[in-house]
Amino acid sequence: MPQVTHHFPRGFLWGTATAAHQVEGNNTNNQWWAWEQAGHTDGTSGLACDWWGGRWKEDFDRAAETGQNAHRFSVEWSRIHPTPDTWDEDALERYRAMLRGLKERGMTPMVTLHHYTDPIWLGDGWETGTAISSFEKFVRKTVEALKEYCTLWCTFNEPTGYVLNGYVGGGLSGSFPPGKNNMRLAMQVQANMIRAHVAAYHAIHQIQPEARVGIAVHYRSLVAHHSWSPLDKLLARNAFNLLNESFALTLASGNMRTALGTFRIPEAKGTQDYFGFNYYTRNRVTFDLRKPESFFSNGFYPKEGDFSDKNFLVNEPDGMFEGLKWVVRNFPNLPILISENGFADAEDKVRPRYIAQHIYQMWRAVNFNFPIKGYFHWSLTDNFEWDQGWTLRFGLWALDENTQKRTKRPSADFYAEICKENGLSSEMVQKYCPEVFEKLFPV
Repeated sequence: MPQVTHHFPRGFLWGTATAAHQVEGNNTNNQWWAWEQAGHTDGTSGLACDWWGGRWKEDFDRAAETGQNAHRFSVEWSRIHPTPDTWDEDALERYRAMLRGLKERGMTPMVTLHHYTDPIWLGDGWETGTAISSFEKFVRKTVEALKEYCTLWCTFNEPTGYVLNGYVGGGLSGSFPPGKNNMRLAMQVQANMIRAHVAAYHAIHQIQPEARVGIAVHYRSLVAHHSWSPLDKLLARNAFNLLNESFALTLASGNMRTALGTFRIPEAKGTQDYFGFNYYTRNRVTFDLRKPESFFSNGFYPKEGDFSDKNFLVNEPDGMFEGLKWVVRNFPNLPILISENGFADAEDKVRPRYIAQHIYQMWRAVNFNFPIKGYFHWSLTDNFEWDQGWTLRFGLWALDENTQKRTKRPSADFYAEICKENGLSSEMVQKYCPEVFEKLFPV
């Protein structure tokens, strides 16, 4: 059988992504720690992966030794800015050390400035708008301190996820802090986060003109369950606007269009140097009279799906290509970074084919001249998965959170071969996930 390799462009970034609260441990000064202590999550983060204790060094070694040439991580606002009037220079120096560590290992860093967590002292700042100036001050301080080692910045990770999980019902309310259920308030929070992004974008470029600044958008593929149903189509379209478009397209048009009306934020137009694309799965959407809290819309997975642990995700690789087409259509001149893509699979049975199928879809997109510049797998090691706690395992390395022992999963070796080859080969697929070989390399 002839061997075939789907190669990627020279200089392509291959890495993994992490977030401060999920890996550092003992982030006691943010709203998520308080939320955990109040019993809203499945367990508590505790030491997490003990990166604040220094174990990032061994995890960066693992990443570098397996061919990764980039890493995306976030900084913790509440560590750097512990009170409204104080800064922690030691925290900034620790982040400088992490960035030096990546550089020493030949890895390109991407730093996320807000990944779901806020200092406790911020209170209702996103609701009132006071967070905008606070966030800008934090960004200025942080970028000034870290600019020697990083030029690739992400202002917000999945801001729509922050808003909808914290402020909207329909099965989401209560899962993220502050656990409110008020769509109008949610849209006000989202508008204020857009304004904060704009302020941060200009602040970063003022400090570092060569910087590349963007956001990481969670794209969820949504399709009408009954293609013949006008109601299902309408609900799928409304959900698509809320989940995928309302924040992202504001940065293209300056208008945040929502079911509650349009928020004009003209200063937002053009405040992106790349498009960060997070993709995990696809939902079917249908009309359901039993769901008034979600505007009679029910999102679900097919019964025969290729499921993750806890049926949290389903393997739907076609949705990635669909989403990338949407990005190119709406942001035709922006380079794209796949800033997250991964699968919760403690037994590592589905993850290898998930990786292969999604990287194949990314390769298809590259061959249509989509300007994709890098891929960050979620995640390097198992980590604390927000409201799901330790019940979902996304790591290429398994983690025993009680002993801090790391154990390499087979998918770590598979991803290493992809990174080192800068491509996906038929030989790799035959070795790690032969069940999808004919789909990816048809005769």
